[in-house]
Amino acid sequence: MTATTCSLPIPELAEQFLLRRDMTFLNHGSFGACPQPVFAVYQQWQRTLEAQPVEFLGRRLSDLLYRARSELAAFVGAAAEDVVFVPNVTYALNIVARSLDLQPGDEVLGITHEYGAIERTWRYVCLQRGATYRNQPVELPVTTPDEIIDQIWQGVTPRTRVMLLSHITSPTAIVMPVVEVCRRARAAGILTVIDGAHAPGQIDLNLHELAPDFYAGNCHKWLCAPKGAGFLYVRAEHQAKLEPLVVSWGWQPPTPLQGSFLAYPEGRPLQAYYEWMGTDDPSAFLTVPAAIEFQRRHNWSAMRLACHELLRTASQHILALSDIPPLTPDDPGWWVQMRSLPLPPCDPTVVQSRLWREWRIEVPCFTWEGRPLIRVSIQVYNTPTDVERLVTGLQAVLSTL
Repeated sequence: MTATTCSLPIPELAEQFLLRRDMTFLNHGSFGACPQPVFAVYQQWQRTLEAQPVEFLGRRLSDLLYRARSELAAFVGAAAEDVVFVPNVTYALNIVARSLDLQPGDEVLGITHEYGAIERTWRYVCLQRGATYRNQPVELPVTTPDEIIDQIWQGVTPRTRVMLLSHITSPTAIVMPVVEVCRRARAAGILTVIDGAHAPGQIDLNLHELAPDFYAGNCHKWLCAPKGAGFLYVRAEHQAKLEPLVVSWGWQPPTPLQGSFLAYPEGRPLQAYYEWMGTDDPSAFLTVPAAIEFQRRHNWSAMRLACHELLRTASQHILALSDIPPLTPDDPGWWVQMRSLPLPPCDPTVVQSRLWREWRIEVPCFTWEGRPLIRVSIQVYNTPTDVERLVTGLQAVLSTL
């Protein structure tokens, strides 16, 4: 099977997901979905933990996490010592925001496409420190990456210390020109913090080439790992700046180190601060290699392109419901398996509610910058019938508003 011959549906893959069969699920982007073979590995780790908790947590965990972290690091193009597991991106970027030494008058620059929880994190921290969070408008539609970069740079001032940018935006589902933004920010002495919640599994990652200062990703979304599996990448020169969110054994560890979970190199707090925060279930972290292997075994590059083609068909039908132009060009450089599309004037919360109540279609509809949008996700379990049902249901709902 090649990327050019693969098309949906693929029954042998669709049947492996645990989603209910009585709905049309077009919202993989919110929380992901885990296939049964990966979920089985997750449950096996949980059973192993319960069979001998002291052996598992006290003697084996450090080595198990290192092996899982090494596989994840290789997958995202990073060194294992520069990556740590965390529950999700919101958690990861709280670490970053609370660790940076922001001073009164400093500015953190985000854009109007950022995820609400992350924007709130930076606003909160800036309020505590006397710094300012600036929300730079990036207006749509756009046709070239330079248009986005130019709009972002209009918000840069001599006080800009940190730049926040989503790799794939949550509300507008756009693949941002992160490589060039990171390059320009580094040249200007600005730290880059990249929200990669939607990137792992949906686009190829190479953090060495991307070269951000901080990068956070979710594994439970497009990589299809269990819920509660994410990571934080920190360039080596910034790791000594980190502060623990919860003070535990990794802060000022005893000498000699007691317990294998404390066996981290001195002066490298990334794993010491965040891998052992007290008793917890690390099974989701340890299952990430199984999710990587699942996608590798099923030629996921071809799967993504097949999903993209089905999403292109969905886009054409939805765009035909109005004369409103799309937010970005019809190209996989701009969107892959998730796309936000304009709706005609309406209350999108009513549209989403009725699509679920009347049609059992799960898809997010919302207002962004005054525009009603629908964000459609296509994963390998989706079919052309799902798209047909969405278009039919959407037409029916909009016609009665």
